[in-house]
Amino acid sequence: MNRRLGLIIPSSNTTMEPEFYELLSPDFSIHTARMRLKEVTAESLAKMEEEAEEESLKLADAGVEVIGYGCTSGSLLKGMGHDKVIEEKIEKCCGIPAVTTSGAVIDALKAFKVRKIAVVTPYIDEINTLEKKFFSANGFQIVDFKAFGIKENLKIGKLKPEQAYELVMELDSKEAEAIFISCTNFSTIEVIEKLERELKKPVISSNIATLWAMLKKFKDSKPKIEGCGKLLREKLR
Repeated sequence: MNRRLGLIIPSSNTTMEPEFYELLSPDFSIHTARMRLKEVTAESLAKMEEEAEEESLKLADAGVEVIGYGCTSGSLLKGMGHDKVIEEKIEKCCGIPAVTTSGAVIDALKAFKVRKIAVVTPYIDEINTLEKKFFSANGFQIVDFKAFGIKENLKIGKLKPEQAYELVMELDSKEAEAIFISCTNFSTIEVIEKLERELKKPVISSNIATLWAMLKKFKDSKPKIEGCGKLLREKLR
């Protein structure tokens, strides 16, 4: 049986779809709508969100079973609860269950019962400040935080998984109970298992958390996805 996943992503995102296809079996298909975005700034993200409802209606026409708003910074932009506002807006508009990336990350961290986290992002300071506030408001303590400082989303999409690995390894993460790699346009899935083995703690990326939250919306049995971290392997049941 083909299960249809709907994604709403920034127009310049080149990573989320390929990572989803790599993780999912042929039983799943991914149907994507795009909102215009070239630079990851607060102003651009807020403008992008204005397109969410129209794009969700287009996905509804394809008969998708769940819709993911695939943008970390865009779903935490306005602080605690912004993720829920977007989810409710999409669900009200098209009647299909919705998740946002930032909300999925919060739920994933809660699934591991952690509070102390270390974070890496590709973002500029403006967005990093908003992300720190979002996690703090949701009850998490950030023990260390590192970023590449990139504004152009196409450049973020060109970052290699090895660069994600190297940035995580630069963290002072001894006190952290989990690691979060932020941004749905940041390639990470090839290094998640390696990081978890070396750091001996859960490592969650934006795309892994979003996919996990979307699959959890299915009422029937859920796939067990191996090779990409504890969240998809252990927390889908």
